[in-house]
Amino acid sequence: HKHAANTIPDVRIVMPRAAAMFKCKLGWSEERVSRICLGTMTFGVQNSEEESHAILDYYVGRGGNFIDTAEMYPAPASDPRWKPGASEEIIGRWLAKKPEMRSKVFIATKVAGFSPSSETAGNRKVTLGTGGGIGENGKPTPAPARLDAASIIEACNASLKRLQTDYIDLYQIHWPDRYAPLFGSLCYNPQKERPDSIPIAEQVAAVKQLIDSGKIRYYGLSNETTFGVCQWVQAADKIGCPRPISIQNQFSLLYRPFEGELAEACAPSNYNIGLLAWTPLAGGMLTNKYFNEDGRLKDKSSFPEKCRHTMYQNWMVRFLTPNATKACVRYAVIANNVGMSMA
Repeated sequence: HKHAANTIPDVRIVMPRAAAMFKCKLGWSEERVSRICLGTMTFGVQNSEEESHAILDYYVGRGGNFIDTAEMYPAPASDPRWKPGASEEIIGRWLAKKPEMRSKVFIATKVAGFSPSSETAGNRKVTLGTGGGIGENGKPTPAPARLDAASIIEACNASLKRLQTDYIDLYQIHWPDRYAPLFGSLCYNPQKERPDSIPIAEQVAAVKQLIDSGKIRYYGLSNETTFGVCQWVQAADKIGCPRPISIQNQFSLLYRPFEGELAEACAPSNYNIGLLAWTPLAGGMLTNKYFNEDGRLKDKSSFPEKCRHTMYQNWMVRFLTPNATKACVRYAVIANNVGMSMA
């Protein structure tokens, strides 16, 4: 899963025509999607609507057909321009301008996982006109984000409205309702377990209802563990629900836990669940823009103006630690020696 670049020229650099046109099957399904998926997390903060639509046009013009978003996007929420659902709305207006594209693209979005107080969850009722409110800060009034059946269905309906479509190709659970190590954390802490977590069986039943009603075609997991994958598959099999076709977990040359037992569970010979790697370029650090031509890391004062680590200096800082930057420098030298970009 490749997030959108920060400017149109960057997209042109990382989107060779052959790569965008190359398709592969997604998990156990017969769907053929682009190997490079267009992530839209920047749509509405780093990228204006005009830029976002230009990126979408460029991507599909190069043969791409796989677009990923989420009800909580854009990110980060620390950006003063942030509004949950804005990325979906931008995509929806693009589809409204070009209705012929809907049958040509495979659209994936996500329902937010557990959060005790979430403006994203509060935005669902605002979108649907069924309640909620807007605070003095201009953001939706926070509400608990849970993955009970009613919340999953409500979130899906809100995403459908923002996207201006009557079906979603891939509906993903953004992160679990139960406690699990997330977003770079590797160690499981039993003391953080939540006894009131929504049973996975209830979540599967909600997903099956959405499939049966035609609102979604497939579903996937995200930021999930091997235990969670197995539980989802068992629960799905028990009620005759299709299994998930994908898992969107973090994976890059700087972060590779997926290659352990999770890869075994998801392998084609087992559950056949396709990996959608998020931040495969390690928050942009595995690109040339942060490095000099000789492969040395630039001083922070020389980072490009509109790039992530310039605009949001407290976000994804795990990719700027000494060990991470040391590895990036070595990758940069290797790429430079063979005459190719790090990306």
